[in-house]
Amino acid sequence: MSTTSRPFLDFAVEGEPLGRVVFELFDHVVPKTCANFRALCTGAKGVNELGIPLWYKGSILHRVIAGFMVQGGDFTQRNGKGGESIYGGTFEDESLKREIDEEGLLCMANRGKNTNGSQFFVSLRPCPHLAGKHVVFGKVVKGYETIVAISKMPVDDKDRPVSLITISHCGELERKSGASGCSSLLTGRCRRREPVLQFDTS
Repeated sequence: MSTTSRPFLDFAVEGEPLGRVVFELFDHVVPKTCANFRALCTGAKGVNELGIPLWYKGSILHRVIAGFMVQGGDFTQRNGKGGESIYGGTFEDESLKREIDEEGLLCMANRGKNTNGSQFFVSLRPCPHLAGKHVVFGKVVKGYETIVAISKMPVDDKDRPVSLITISHCGELERKSGASGCSSLLTGRCRRREPVLQFDTS
């Protein structure tokens, strides 16, 4: 029996459940980036030096651009200006070879070369203008309709959602291939002008 894990994010709008999005990560291509995202989904690394949980739970989606992408992952400031990796601060780009050539790709947001932290975005279409600028490290395998629903929600003039969209829960689904085909939940502390995608500096 072989086992692979798939991180998930549960989204809520103004506290009301919206849906779950499950990802498959490209561990064989960008293992360090995938390990970072996985740990931030499970909260397995505890807290940072300031006592802030290294965990996506409770963080928001701070930027939504219909037909382009949805962005989140700032669990330190919750406004698009913060976030950090499990390695402390930011870390280098592992590989920029994979293009954002389809919808549903999971990518790192950054401030430029080698500035990956915790912020991520999910593509809603191919983005050839971003080639070589962002690490693509996974894809949506279930719940893409939730991403689409989020992309249609009202935003202000800075692409910030009018309603509060939060990651209400997150973790890993452990998929065991065998006779039963069962899945178990691993989550929480027990395992714990084309737009350019950057951190918010406004």
